[in-house]
Amino acid sequence: MALKPLTARALGASGLRVSPLGLGTVKFGRNQGIKYPKDFSLPDDRAIDRLLDRAAALGVTLLDTAPAYGTSEARLGQALSGRCDNWVIATKAGEEFADGRSRFDFTAAAIEASVRRSLKRLKTDCLDIVLIHSDGIDESEARFGAALRALDSLKRAGAIRASGFSGKTAAGFAMALPMVDVLMVSFNREDQEMRPTIRAAYRAGKGVLVKKPLGSGHLVVDGTALDQAMAAVFSEPGVGAAIVGTLDPDHLAADALAVARALGEAPEMAAPEA
Repeated sequence: MALKPLTARALGASGLRVSPLGLGTVKFGRNQGIKYPKDFSLPDDRAIDRLLDRAAALGVTLLDTAPAYGTSEARLGQALSGRCDNWVIATKAGEEFADGRSRFDFTAAAIEASVRRSLKRLKTDCLDIVLIHSDGIDESEARFGAALRALDSLKRAGAIRASGFSGKTAAGFAMALPMVDVLMVSFNREDQEMRPTIRAAYRAGKGVLVKKPLGSGHLVVDGTALDQAMAAVFSEPGVGAAIVGTLDPDHLAADALAVARALGEAPEMAAPEA
């Protein structure tokens, strides 16, 4: 059956259109201090190119990265040099990872400097989405207000297209919701705590990106179970896209097919040959 790429969709009222499946790229640049069930080696450049080629063929055009993902931004910038316009790139600010540990800084100056570094690393003059990368102590506007206002200023200056907040608590999301265009929340068939947050964002016209839709690899999913996992994520109409992190093109194709089934696009879609 011929491949029908996934159909892009509006991300809230941000003005962006994203593929319903996004590719997370932490594994492009960091394999320390993370909670995946299996160890892995960082891919070489050819492996990254093959994965991105498969993503494009599947209609997966949303890429998620961050300064906290080691060399991920720089490697993406190298791989996408000259063709960033074909992708929607989401990155973050507020967390850096170096020497085996994370460091957080949510001052306006740190956020502005982080965005400038990301622009250089990704070799672009405008970032599609920048989210504050919370450390999980989410609730205080005093803690994050300057960072969120810095993103708004950068958006008005044309350095970013949409601002966002990647947090961990319902209280944190409620604090950030009026100040951003996009929320990034954890949500999967076993962790549905943020369902009310997704619904609140939907009512407010804000975009929602779902992280950990497969539990960072801890949910055992294949075949029917994978379909059920993606159906659970997209049971909420407010979900714009689910972000999966993989280095295996075939796994990405299986995820894309499961998303297509969840969205009723599967009859015309099949995973392409390797």
